[in-house]
Amino acid sequence: MFSSEMSQRSHNCELPTTASAIIHHLCFLQFSGQFQKMKSHMEVGDAPSDQCTIHDPLPILHKYHQLGDFIIGGIISQMYVFSDQLVFKHHPSQAAVGQHFYFSASRTFQASMELLSARDRFIPNYRCSSLSNPIVAIGGPSAYFCQNMATVLSTYKIPQVTYASTPKKNDQSQPAFFHHMFPNGAHQYMGILELLLHFSWTWIGVMYTDDIYGDIFVHDILLMFSKRNICFDFIEIFPSLTFSTQFDDMMLDGRKLCSVFMRSSANVFVVFGGSQTMTVMTTLIHFFAFENAPEKTKVWIMTADMEFTSLAFQRGWSIHYIHGAISLSVPSTNLLEFQKFVQMRNPTVDNEDGFIKDFWEDAFACTFPRHIEEEYVDPICTGRETLENLPKTVFEMSMTGHSNNVYDAVYAVAYALHAMHLHRFKQSVMGNKGRQKLLNPKPFLLHLFLRGVSFNNSAGEKIAFNQNGELIARFDIINWVTFPNQSFLRVKVGKIDPGAPTHKVLTIDEEAIIWPSNQTLPLSLCNEPCLSGQSKTKKEGKPFCCYDCVACTRGKITNQTDMDYCFQCPEDRYPNRDQDSCLPKDVSYLSYEEPLGTSLAIFALSLSFIAAWVLGTFVKHQNTPIVKANNRSLSYILLVSLFLCFLCALLFIGRPEKGTCLIRQAAFGIIFSVAVSCVLAKTITVILAFVATKPGSRMRKWVGRRLASLIVISCSLFQATLCTVWLATFPPFPHFDMHSATREIIVECNEGSVAMFYCVLGFMGLLAAVSFTVAFLARKLPDSFHETKSITFSMLVFCSVWMTFVPTYWSTKGKYMVAVEVFSILTSSAGLLGCIFFPKCYIIVLRPDLNKKEHLMKRKN
Repeated sequence: MFSSEMSQRSHNCELPTTASAIIHHLCFLQFSGQFQKMKSHMEVGDAPSDQCTIHDPLPILHKYHQLGDFIIGGIISQMYVFSDQLVFKHHPSQAAVGQHFYFSASRTFQASMELLSARDRFIPNYRCSSLSNPIVAIGGPSAYFCQNMATVLSTYKIPQVTYASTPKKNDQSQPAFFHHMFPNGAHQYMGILELLLHFSWTWIGVMYTDDIYGDIFVHDILLMFSKRNICFDFIEIFPSLTFSTQFDDMMLDGRKLCSVFMRSSANVFVVFGGSQTMTVMTTLIHFFAFENAPEKTKVWIMTADMEFTSLAFQRGWSIHYIHGAISLSVPSTNLLEFQKFVQMRNPTVDNEDGFIKDFWEDAFACTFPRHIEEEYVDPICTGRETLENLPKTVFEMSMTGHSNNVYDAVYAVAYALHAMHLHRFKQSVMGNKGRQKLLNPKPFLLHLFLRGVSFNNSAGEKIAFNQNGELIARFDIINWVTFPNQSFLRVKVGKIDPGAPTHKVLTIDEEAIIWPSNQTLPLSLCNEPCLSGQSKTKKEGKPFCCYDCVACTRGKITNQTDMDYCFQCPEDRYPNRDQDSCLPKDVSYLSYEEPLGTSLAIFALSLSFIAAWVLGTFVKHQNTPIVKANNRSLSYILLVSLFLCFLCALLFIGRPEKGTCLIRQAAFGIIFSVAVSCVLAKTITVILAFVATKPGSRMRKWVGRRLASLIVISCSLFQATLCTVWLATFPPFPHFDMHSATREIIVECNEGSVAMFYCVLGFMGLLAAVSFTVAFLARKLPDSFHETKSITFSMLVFCSVWMTFVPTYWSTKGKYMVAVEVFSILTSSAGLLGCIFFPKCYIIVLRPDLNKKEHLMKRKN
């Protein structure tokens, strides 16, 4: 026994022409029908007397009944009912009042009560025959009316199976008798969210139905979307029609809605709707295109509740707007037996089917003659029309998602009955009484077995319920493809599997998807994505998906599009010009391979060769007067130290290593201290020599090698001690400077202690200053006897070089800092060598006639 709640009221109403629910081998439900328009001609003044009259409820016209051992009840909601709104200018009839004010819930209650009554007799709470009572009720596709159905049937503890989706859990007051042939709605919305994130569609529009479940979707589900960085260009309600007099208002709302989504900058729309929502969408799109408004290609993402439905007058309307659309669907398969079953349907034979004739008339645009004398505009229906010749927009021969859910629901009940009978069979002895007991099970016992049912359906999917009575299943991702002949295909391109690991919840074949235009993935963003080298900055007063793009600051990059922040490159890399990638830094140090290092090395070797040549010349002519004058031993020590100073500069060239870093500054400090102390000793020796020649001078005892040796040894030991403390406490080490230069890694020697470094330099500076001062005071002594003027000039050069060294050293970085120090070492040493020894070499080599004692003893006039 099947009764259907009717939600259409009109005199000549158009009816849906696509199967909403089908039970394989048990029932075939298509919804169409006509209600006679009821009018009341009673004026208010003609109202009858106050006498209570009892009327039978309005009949449910579309019913289907088939006898059998077990009765499965089905209550299916219908589509639209058009009626005039009551204005109370006339006395309303009882029927009209019932239709207008209590239609939705009252008709569901009535259909539920008829399931519990005798056939064709509405007598609640009365059983005429035990064989006419349903053991289970199947309802859908509206979740709202399924809740009303449960209000009545749960009172009688009758299990109910619905194939409607709800975005919230079942009513906990009726948990045991309610079963969903539909997966948990939360999995569906999570799947849509994963789909949006997979294609980076962060700027979308949303349309939803005006009911309690639409409100739940907006307040709860869309909040979850926002937390995952999805923004909404608009959130609009589908227009609803309550009375025929409000048709103009509905069209006005529809025009506004069309204007909103067609002018939207979003290219992806999420549609929350029911089985008949696509009929509304087709109507709105048709009228919008009729007004010659500019059409834009959009991607529609539809929930699994939505099926392709249409009205008879829509059969010629374009469905191109769903080309490339994506929807979710409960897995189903195309059963050959189902198509054969549909082909066997015949309105002239199925007398128990109260629906098929109305459907046949609407689908084939014909009329079954009811009175011979009547004339009909439409052709006469013969009953020999074939359903497979109908356009797919009118009727689908394949099993849809909703049909498959009903199909699985019936089999779930069958498996539950089988399990219950096996259980009872084991506990009783079979006989007539036993068979009669088996054929009259208690409905409330069935839900226990229904909750534990588990089997594989025709699609190979496992059918089982969780603890909340919800189907444990996945969703298929469907791509809609339309053709010019008004046909369409549903192509499976992926799946949503809530039970899979997180990274495998969404599986999709992007190459198999047909997009609305150009076969390229549409973008749905508030603005163009920020390029690499840019970062996002929020727009004031706009959603967080809308932003401006700003170039990264110097030294930072972004290597992907739409990055929130720029970031620094690793220390060993630097940003390229476009600031979208990092390039490896060059390792920088003063090497022998580059021109600067090569030049300094050649300069150092040349000077060391000259120093060696001067030393060799002095040794060769060691007994000549000019060599013996002014302490020959100090000259040898000074030349050797200068030679080592030139070679010491080579320690600063090349890649810094641990050994070179450790000794180069100490060697430089000690060798230079020896050289400068020799100069100081030479100067003091000359002065003492002149002072000691005066009669009665006490300085005569200091004249000779003893004072010079003391000066050189003490100064050198002090500097050596200072360097030893430095190396023992804060030894220099190789260091990689990543930050001083943007594009280079500077390999340098870290001095360990800057203070100790400047103490060494300071002591050398002190020696140089003292030497310069003493030489300057002795500059007026006769030239023939000493070299004070040469020493004065050499120390002037020496001090000038090292005074300019300090600021220059600190103003340069990397290898150029090292080059400054090497140059200072070479030039200051060359100054000493040239100013002190070149005049003597000139006399020894070129003017040997002047290298005589008589000449040196002459005094100036």
